[in-house]
Amino acid sequence: MSALLELSHLTVVRGGTIVLADVDLTLARGERVALVGANGAGKTTLLRSIVGLEPTGGGKIRLFGEDCTTERQFRTFRPRIGFLFQDSDDQLFCPTVIEDVAFGPLNIGLGASEARGRAIAALEGLGIGHLADRINHRLSGGEKRLVCLAGLLAMEPDVMMLDEPTNGVDEEHGHRLRRALLAYPGALLLVSHDSHFVAELATRAMVIRQGRLLPADIHPHVHRHPHIHSDHDRT
Repeated sequence: MSALLELSHLTVVRGGTIVLADVDLTLARGERVALVGANGAGKTTLLRSIVGLEPTGGGKIRLFGEDCTTERQFRTFRPRIGFLFQDSDDQLFCPTVIEDVAFGPLNIGLGASEARGRAIAALEGLGIGHLADRINHRLSGGEKRLVCLAGLLAMEPDVMMLDEPTNGVDEEHGHRLRRALLAYPGALLLVSHDSHFVAELATRAMVIRQGRLLPADIHPHVHRHPHIHSDHDRT
């Protein structure tokens, strides 16, 4: 399968410290790849680098078969990559839910009626259609998370990158989030400390350790508590 995203020897240096070193990663159609590792390991930095939001110090980023080095090139492909930020408040900026969810479709040139239709469909698909006219700052943490996800789904992206998607999500909203992501037909790149969530959604995993991206295995043990191990843990 041809890669949707491809990183080759990617390096990120911040303040003289190497955050990511010689990272290689490919994401093909239908894949669901989990990125795991300790806090501060560089997982969010890696996601930001993929869409050109983080300066890189070397290596190559290839999106949908095209090398990307300039802001203009990244901007061309960002509508095809939905990025769920770790903090929902960083993603919601319109007054109401429906305005926020429709913003992306409007921004890529859809008419007002079609953009609103996509927004309503995305909200209803997540079981939160009743929130359409709600003021964003009056939403609960779980509601904000689903509204952010609805905004991505309304764009119909080929890839979704999810940064700690279960943060601040209660059981009810978490069930809706999982159901939507399991039904999503595109590729996923997800960062999560929730091992159950990773085991449920991911087809493979990678771990970031000391700036390096290494293969990892997802092991659902018999007592139903999944664990993630780097291949290097057994050497």
